[in-house]
Amino acid sequence: MENLKQVLEALLFVSEIPLSAKKLKEVVEDVEETCIEKMLEELMSEYENRCGGIIIQKAAGGYQFRTSERVSPWILKFKQGKPLALSPAAMETLAVVAYRQPVMKSEVEKVRGVDASAALKGLLEKKLIRIVGRKDVPGRPIMYGTTRRFLEVFTLNDLSELPTLQEIRELDEE
Repeated sequence: MENLKQVLEALLFVSEIPLSAKKLKEVVEDVEETCIEKMLEELMSEYENRCGGIIIQKAAGGYQFRTSERVSPWILKFKQGKPLALSPAAMETLAVVAYRQPVMKSEVEKVRGVDASAALKGLLEKKLIRIVGRKDVPGRPIMYGTTRRFLEVFTLNDLSELPTLQEIRELDEE
């Protein structure tokens, strides 16, 4: 397909969520997935090299147009909004869910040492966590896990990209 790069660029532009090479192959059927990935990497490089206000970034197992961090102050001023703000309690709760999922509310509270109801509710409302099921024990407590939006917000392809405890300790030492 001679205009593959333009087609992929346009598909990324119109999508509200990150698109994987597999999903793009469903649309561009006559092209190998490896060729699609190669073109996406070329597009990422082109956008990064031009140092513009828009980049293509990997997130949540796919590719997505995003604004460059270099222009974020102007974006915030234009939108007259704030970036996604999380309280320290919400961040702690989100970290427990991310690292221990699937996790029950009681487990989050045990780690944090305080009631986690409000933080869990807020994270559910922001769609950063979701209910992933119920534990097969008496009372059948709800279990929580992170969402695709969590990966998008923190620009992760998957949970394996979360920093390890060793990496976090090294940051604390610096």
